[in-house]
This record gives sequence, C-alpha cells and structure tokens, in this order.
Amino acid sequence: MRFFEQQEQARAQTWRLLLLFALTVLGLVVAVNLALALTWRIVSFGGNGYPAYFFSVNTGMTLLFVLGGWWLETSSLDGGGEKLARRVGAREARPRLHEAEQRFCNIVEELAIAASMKPPMPMVLQREEGINAFACGWDEDDAVVAVTQGALDQLTRDELQGLVAHEFSHIREGDTRLNMRLAGMVFGLEMVFNLGKRMCETDENDNRTALALPGFAIKWTGSLGWLAGRALKAAVSRQREFLADARAVQFTRSRDGLGGVLRKVAGQQYKGVFMHQMHPSVQHMLLVDAAQPGRWFDSHPPLAERIRRIYGRAMPAMRADDHAPTRPDAIF
Repeated sequence: MRFFEQQEQARAQTWRLLLLFALTVLGLVVAVNLALALTWRIVSFGGNGYPAYFFSVNTGMTLLFVLGGWWLETSSLDGGGEKLARRVGAREARPRLHEAEQRFCNIVEELAIAASMKPPMPMVLQREEGINAFACGWDEDDAVVAVTQGALDQLTRDELQGLVAHEFSHIREGDTRLNMRLAGMVFGLEMVFNLGKRMCETDENDNRTALALPGFAIKWTGSLGWLAGRALKAAVSRQREFLADARAVQFTRSRDGLGGVLRKVAGQQYKGVFMHQMHPSVQHMLLVDAAQPGRWFDSHPPLAERIRRIYGRAMPAMRADDHAPTRPDAIF
C-alpha cells in the first residue's frame, strides 16, 4: 500500500470538497435572493424596484439560519468526547477487571507514544457484538476512542492495533472536529428548508397564509442546499476514511492489522450481522457505517474498495474466529 501517496490524495480531495461546501452555502444565499426576488415581482405585478434593504435582509436571514443552526448543533456537543460517547452507551474501559480491555488500554498507550499524542480515553460499547469503533472529541485533550465488545472478543492483537490506529488518525488529523462542524453546517442548511416548510403549512381551516408564496421559494431552494450539503459532508467523510486507513497502515507498518479487521467485518456483513443504528452524532464517526449501504449520502466508502486499497487487490472475507475465507464466493 502506498500510504503516503494515498494520504496526499485524500487530503487534496478533502480541500476540494470543503471548497464546494462553502460554494454551496454561497449558492444557497444567491438562490434564496433570486427566488424571493421573483416572488416579489409576482406579488407586486411586475412593479419597479424592491423594498429597502431587500437583498441585505434576505442574505442576513439566510446566514442567520445557517450559522445559527451550526451553533445550535455544535453547542449540543459541548462536554467533549466522553459526554458524547456516554450518550450512545459507551463506558470507560476496565483494564483491571477484563483481560481484553487491559490489552485494549495497552494498545492505546503504545500508539499514543508512537504518534506523540496524549492518550485518548479508552471506552467500550459493551452491548455491541459487531466489530466497530469510533473516535470523538474536539481535540486531543478531550478525545475518546471507543471500541465494541465484538472487536475486543473477535480481533487479534495486531488487528485491534490496526483498528485503534485508524481511530488515532481521525484524532490526529482533526477529523472528529471537522465532522462535528460539518454536521452543524448541514443542520443549519436544514433549518432554511424547515423555515420554508413551516411558511407553507396550512392552518386549522386548511388555508395558507400570505407567507406561503415566499415559503415555497425558500423551501425549494433550501431543499437543494440541504441535499447538496448532506452529499458533500458524506463525500468529505469518505475521503477522511481513506486517509485514516492509510495512516493506520503507516502507524502499524502492517496492512494485515486493519486489513484483517475490515475483512472480518465483511465476513459479518456476509452473514447479515450489522451493528445497531447509532446516534446521528456518532454514525459518521464509526469505523464502518452501521447503516445499510446507500450511495450519495454514505458516510463511508464501500468496504470492498477500502480492502482493495489496503492490499492492492481484492481479498476474501474472513470469519471472526480465524483467518479463513467465509466462502469462496465471498470476495471483496
């Protein structure tokens, strides 16, 4: 695996997507102004001119909803990674009580030294049998790495090391902070859509108010901005997953560590074993998306593509209990 080359490609693609995200917000402001200008022309029967500060007010209100939604969403995550992890059911690791958790904590300490990082808090999703993990937190000072019980029970030490190294990359590269901020911006874009939707609602007599006409304009433009924001956020997340995969191979100098993890996850999915749906704030942070594969709004690349990039070729899935392929036709 040419991990340095893949890292540079992922970083460059991320910056291009972030630029498109900024252009989406700008495009939404322009589209709202155009839609409301057309609406004004219709209701004023083509009259000349617009009210004073018409475009300034439209621009200000649109940005207020976008940035206000971003602030509301991100402020709800105050309290750091530990608070968010506990919200989804994780608990602090107990190395003195469980040998597997002792091994997990040792790996966290070892990788922190190797990466010259402050060790994140190790936590465990005890009720999850599927192999998965996530990292969260605004920075290294409040970062958390949580793994599922299935990962502790079914991965070898090298594989668990590859899994944790992947999550370390997300912390080191600032992906957890970036994902939280993008989630806030998407929520802000959704608020513009919801504003238009509410303006179009009917009253108890099934009648709409005079706000319905501009409401339809805001709803239509807001829906385009919201969908574009969701798609771009997912695309950024997919690139950061490729970057974290490459960084994990760099950290551990072993493709069979993380590669074995992904192949075992493939084996589980082949048998129909998927992780339970997680809180939306964590869903995009998981090693492997718990949702069924979609397309445009997937927060993770296809599992087969991630495995192929690590090994340079297609590889068979693996059973969780050993290194044998699940079946000859279960190739990823």
